[in-house]
Amino acid sequence: MIPSSSDLALSLAESARLINTPQTLEETLDAIVRASLVSVAGFDHVGISLMHRDGTFETKAATDQLVWELDDLQYSMGEGPCVSAMREGVLVEVPNVRHEQRWPRYVPEAIMRTGLKAQLAVHLEVNDITLGGLNLYSTQSDSIDPHAAQAAELFATHAALALARARRDSDLNAAIATRQEIGMAIGLTMARFGLDSERAFQYLVRASSTSQIKMRDIAQEIIAAANADHPPKRD
Repeated sequence: MIPSSSDLALSLAESARLINTPQTLEETLDAIVRASLVSVAGFDHVGISLMHRDGTFETKAATDQLVWELDDLQYSMGEGPCVSAMREGVLVEVPNVRHEQRWPRYVPEAIMRTGLKAQLAVHLEVNDITLGGLNLYSTQSDSIDPHAAQAAELFATHAALALARARRDSDLNAAIATRQEIGMAIGLTMARFGLDSERAFQYLVRASSTSQIKMRDIAQEIIAAANADHPPKRD
């Protein structure tokens, strides 16, 4: 059964609502993959991948175990529609997988393990930066519906916004934590060496520069050493 345009609109509206509702990233992405499953014609397995800044990949949400298996297979081999979509920032449609020759290691293994027949991969992008991919797999049909790619791109837009929000929140929390840790390390350095705050800060800067270790890591070492010297008392 092909979803109607009204069904697609309702699913998209629900995805938009979820992105703006306070909940975990995992819950938001899980809702998006399940909405994609019922709204993108011809696919029975859907997942969302994240591309880390170091170029590695991670599956963040999936409708079932088959998605995890096929995603991991592409990550480990370094090839496949999912990997190509994320690395090249493109949409990749693969009907009749058994005839596909672009990924000579992945395709036969995927067919043998899961009976894969068709695949669609859409990169997730915000401000021209690729964050990951929306991956759709079919083990039922070799063909891809003419409207499937457009529908998948709409859901990919929602997933990209969710990932961007999560990454922004993560970066903000990390920055706050770093500031707090450096502040604690400055205080401990002031107490230990009888320095004012400016000289204590410069001490950390020199230690970081000399050792080529990030200042946050230096601060964490100072805090850990102080905790080791004065462990918290237990009742």
